[in-house]
Amino acid sequence: MQDYEIVDLYWARNENAITETNVKYGSYCRKIAMNIVANAEDSEECINDTYLSAWNTMPEERPDLLAPYLATITRNHALTLYRKSHSLKRGSGQTALALEELLEVAGSSSTEEMADMSLLSEHLNRFLSGLEVNDRIAFVRRYFYVDPLSDIAKRLSMSESAVKSLLFRIRGKLKAYLIKEGYEL
Repeated sequence: MQDYEIVDLYWARNENAITETNVKYGSYCRKIAMNIVANAEDSEECINDTYLSAWNTMPEERPDLLAPYLATITRNHALTLYRKSHSLKRGSGQTALALEELLEVAGSSSTEEMADMSLLSEHLNRFLSGLEVNDRIAFVRRYFYVDPLSDIAKRLSMSESAVKSLLFRIRGKLKAYLIKEGYEL
């Protein structure tokens, strides 16, 4: 089914919208949730919450592409669940590591503060649009999808150490860019 057909099902309040969403995007959303919560049951909870949120909040402008819309919802539910079950200071795994890496650059004391700053989001989008394709892929895969370094390395045909170095350099560029834009870090 095409995305616009699935969106039409949501707007018609047809329960097949959930079924069709799961058929087309279920594994995609599960991968995002698993990268963050690292637990199959918690991942399924995130997926169910994603479908409920999509059902309740399908925007009037009807998204042309459901994947990014669902990815954002899934990611937000997974991060909320992760925060409930882990302390960032004591946390382990990819999520804590990825968030700590980004927090070093953004200088925010909490993830919530960082997420609420729409101006920072605009600057981040501008920064990302100026990166080379592989740099942008590495950054987004690590800090949005919370992919492990090994997955990013495989995707970009690089070694893990090369990906670590690449991400380190990108974070440095991001920090310099944010300082230039007036952020005190």
